[in-house]
Amino acid sequence: MSERDTSQTETTSAEGDPGERMLADPVAQKKVLNRLRRAQGQLGAVITAVEDGSHCRDVIHQLSAVSKALDRAGFLIISTALRECLEDDEDDVRTEELEKLFLSMA
Repeated sequence: MSERDTSQTETTSAEGDPGERMLADPVAQKKVLNRLRRAQGQLGAVITAVEDGSHCRDVIHQLSAVSKALDRAGFLIISTALRECLEDDEDDVRTEELEKLFLSMA
């Protein structure tokens, strides 16, 4: 088997079925990307603070902000997927998988 081409735009589900997008809702996708970019910027601030020898209080404050931003992005991804799943509730396996993902965020 050849390695998967990472440049393809089609996504693959956990089971390997092509064609299913993680976030079909473009508004939700934009919100998730904004949250992830915010977290990326905050993580950059954490790295800079550690490199500069900043006070541990400042580092912890920035780490907390990164963690919250990532949690919010994760919850948004899961809530969007659950909403889409409820619209098409034929796939009980997917529902169970989403429940496990949701609980993993707690």
